[in-house]
Amino acid sequence: MKGGGNKKCLAYVAIFIVFQIIVITIFALTVMKIKGPKVRFQTATVSNFNSDSSTAASFSGDLVTKFAVKNTNFGHFKYPNSTVSILYEGQVIGTAAVPSQKAKARSTRRTDITISIDSSKLSGTTNLTTAIGAGVVPLTSESTLKGKVEVMKIIKKNKSGKMSCTMLLNLKTRTVDDLKCK
Repeated sequence: MKGGGNKKCLAYVAIFIVFQIIVITIFALTVMKIKGPKVRFQTATVSNFNSDSSTAASFSGDLVTKFAVKNTNFGHFKYPNSTVSILYEGQVIGTAAVPSQKAKARSTRRTDITISIDSSKLSGTTNLTTAIGAGVVPLTSESTLKGKVEVMKIIKKNKSGKMSCTMLLNLKTRTVDDLKCK
């Protein structure tokens, strides 16, 4: 009779060990898989906009953006001050500071950022005259956020998120059209 009780006990211990292995595996594949945040412009509008196509083609104004940091991790993502740049044909025409903040676990942190853009910062030959004549100026934006993901105040991993957006500045309607971010 004693042998049957020992076999039952061993079976329970084996089942418990298998259950623990499954729980630890699921935990490691979900919670402990730390990824970099997704950084995007959710919206972009234009204010204080001026354009001139008479003598030297130029434009200036402010891009008012909703800058979003989506954190898909089970821990907070803290990042220091950073910058976001607006470019025309690869040349920077405006930058703005992204303030140091924290994106909570599994949430999106949104920040309003105003970026002053001015085509007078361009150097060399560009297709700006043609673009202004067509009424649509293609712009891109770039930013990299480097920070730390902290899970359960124990695990800290350095991660970064990169933003690359394209948009069309419509000079006639003074709007930002076709905003696409990767």
